[in-house]
Amino acid sequence: MPGSLPAIAAAQQVAITSGYPLATDSGPGSIVAGPDGALWFTEYLANNIGRITTAGAVTTYAVPTFDAGPSGITVGPDNALWFTEENPSANKIGRITTAGKFTEYPLPTAQSYPGSIALGPDHALWFTETGTNKIGRITTAGAVTEYPVPTANSGLGGITAGPDGAIWFTEYFGDKIGRITTAGVITEYPVPTGPNTGLGPAGITAGPDGALWFTDSNSTIGSANDIGRITTAGVVTEYPLPSEDSGASGITTGPDGALWFTESSFSTGNSGHITTAGVITECPVPTRSSSPCWITAGPDGALWFTEAAARIGRSTTAGVITEYPIPNSQDSLAGITTGPDGALWFTEFSYSGNRMGKIGRSTTAGAITEYPVPGKNMPSRRSAWPRSSRTNIRTSYGSRSWLIAMREPWWARGWRPTNISPAT
Repeated sequence: MPGSLPAIAAAQQVAITSGYPLATDSGPGSIVAGPDGALWFTEYLANNIGRITTAGAVTTYAVPTFDAGPSGITVGPDNALWFTEENPSANKIGRITTAGKFTEYPLPTAQSYPGSIALGPDHALWFTETGTNKIGRITTAGAVTEYPVPTANSGLGGITAGPDGAIWFTEYFGDKIGRITTAGVITEYPVPTGPNTGLGPAGITAGPDGALWFTDSNSTIGSANDIGRITTAGVVTEYPLPSEDSGASGITTGPDGALWFTESSFSTGNSGHITTAGVITECPVPTRSSSPCWITAGPDGALWFTEAAARIGRSTTAGVITEYPIPNSQDSLAGITTGPDGALWFTEFSYSGNRMGKIGRSTTAGAITEYPVPGKNMPSRRSAWPRSSRTNIRTSYGSRSWLIAMREPWWARGWRPTNISPAT
């Protein structure tokens, strides 16, 4: 493959202000810069919407519906925050003003499991329904319309507005890229390498070349392992990644006009970039098995990403990577975004259940501060995952059948393989 491996900076210890471990993990996941100069985030386990100022003052707002499972969040055209309530007991789209006032809108179809949400070109909010296999649309007045995806059990993942005035989304199990017009007309485009395994694209973003770019995220048994490009006319091109079983995950446009992505497989742990001409360069993260996930362009002309290995990664456009550890190595990192103060803000959660979730802030020099998030309004089923978040699939490779355990965590934009074993 074209491209050469860049120089790597050693992991560094930097100035850290420690957080304050408290009773329980609130499960912060998605995070977005709000219209009020603060950062807003979802707390899946604590059932809250959180707000943090750039000075670190945290306010949490309890979602009215108990055990709603707030998941994706985005800013609406009305300067309110819109979010999905993923748990079947809720099955709603939520709205919260910057003053903390909630409105909730029930979805027509039960157990729809709304996940990803994005602002559309028609000033409506568009979202995925993994449980009912539909794309949903909600106006700022709360009118909901659902559109069935033609391919059954498609495994809806990422969703984004395209440059053609349509909404584009990924189908992880359907091995397709979907397009829906604002009038609700859906077209699906097969991904060439997907049908080998029944596992396909996850992350998707609009590129600088007028096309959509996506990650073909299968990280198992030597199958589809690509960065894909689809034109607005539906022409798909795939570019194989040099590393096998990379688990390509997050993707975003960089300041250099390339597409930057993460490879979340524990066997690789790379970031990388691909030019619009298809030239790929992989950049190994110094910490092996770091499992980088979300990635965003920073205010300093670099790319910043979160690692499951309790670090924030920074990559220059030349591919020089520096890692900044957070204080507790048992925490994992999820969403990341640029704040209005020119810093990077990210979410932290703990699998152990004995520490509180946090919001982290990193300056472009790597100085990290953590702000604990109160865990009030904790649902009784705090350790439960939504039904749509776990599944097992069978596939064939070579002469054997395999059972692959899949999970769609609330912080991920699509399904991710977590385990593979011979099928019995």
